[in-house]
Amino acid sequence: IEGVITDQPDKGLLRSMPSVVQEVAAQLAIAEQDDAVRGVLLVVDSPGGTVTASDMLYHEIRRFKERSGKKVVVIMMNMATSGGYFISLPADKIIAHPSTVTGSVGVIFMRPKLHGLMEKIGVAVEVDKSGEAKDIGSPFIPTTPEEKAFFQHIVDELAADFYAKVTAHRKLSEEAMREVRTAAVFLPRRAKELGLIDEIGYLDEAAALARKIAGV
Repeated sequence: IEGVITDQPDKGLLRSMPSVVQEVAAQLAIAEQDDAVRGVLLVVDSPGGTVTASDMLYHEIRRFKERSGKKVVVIMMNMATSGGYFISLPADKIIAHPSTVTGSVGVIFMRPKLHGLMEKIGVAVEVDKSGEAKDIGSPFIPTTPEEKAFFQHIVDELAADFYAKVTAHRKLSEEAMREVRTAAVFLPRRAKELGLIDEIGYLDEAAALARKIAGV
């Protein structure tokens, strides 16, 4: 799993390629049906992506383990942050490369605002709407305290689900979770101290661990 996590197909010049979600789901289906496959080594190098796509991948990996009983080991490469960490949670073991950056456990929702610029150049937008909240988050109007509270509630709800999954899979202490909830990023040594990962190592060591826990 490399790059931004999205469920949108990768559009090329001549044809579209499957999204990362479709590609991983297909590979897991092949691994599930092949009796010769005893486990999966999942290489993650991603800064994250959309909440929905990350949750879909998390679901696919978790369901693969439940249906097949096969083991999954994650090896993190350059980066496995935010959604990149989220999708790693179902793994039986998580290994980080010695230079991996991981963590950033949380949710962010950014909204551009153009109303100040529009006022300077003398441009305005008129809106007719059917409901009070129909233009909520519009870049053309200032954010009201009510809108800010509304979006913060959404972010908090999504983040709470992320925290719950980290707690369920990693069994972190409350002290560790307080640090993790800051959405900071960590190098492997600190990530291991907190309990976010199991080991620090290289690709061949991750493969050896996958073979070991799969009984190969």
